[in-house]
Amino acid sequence: MARAKKAGKAVDVTFERTDGTKKRLPTRAEMRGWMQAASFVPFAGSVRFVGPEEGRLLNKTYRGKDYTTNVLTFDYAHSPTAEADIVIATDVIEREAREQKKSFREHLAHMLIHSVLHAQGWDHETDEEAEAMEALETKILSGLGFADPYSDPARGH
Repeated sequence: MARAKKAGKAVDVTFERTDGTKKRLPTRAEMRGWMQAASFVPFAGSVRFVGPEEGRLLNKTYRGKDYTTNVLTFDYAHSPTAEADIVIATDVIEREAREQKKSFREHLAHMLIHSVLHAQGWDHETDEEAEAMEALETKILSGLGFADPYSDPARGH
């Protein structure tokens, strides 16, 4: 897991939409800022917003799970620069936000931060890893003015 003294490293990211919706997204600058808040090393990669079919196909192909998940992080390098492609299933983020009684924007910020941490080597396979990653996500989100995403058990990732 990549740990450094201070987040806020450079973020070089491209954004692409293939989700086919008219859902308004936050500005690229705002999303880049969220990602930068979670970057302990420089980050280079892409964020692709996809529809349910593409999300399901990618999850099945690369993780062997036949459903659309909220976010996939394809990490290629953790340092000296974190390199990753991030795939966000817009419809899943919208549904989860409604279920968790928070805004789309708030949930999207959480998922982008979650993915950037994965790109730097953080994981949540064990209880200890999950607790550490969730605490860091909460700290970063709080610094950005967002509520603790784990304050309610229904608000998981």
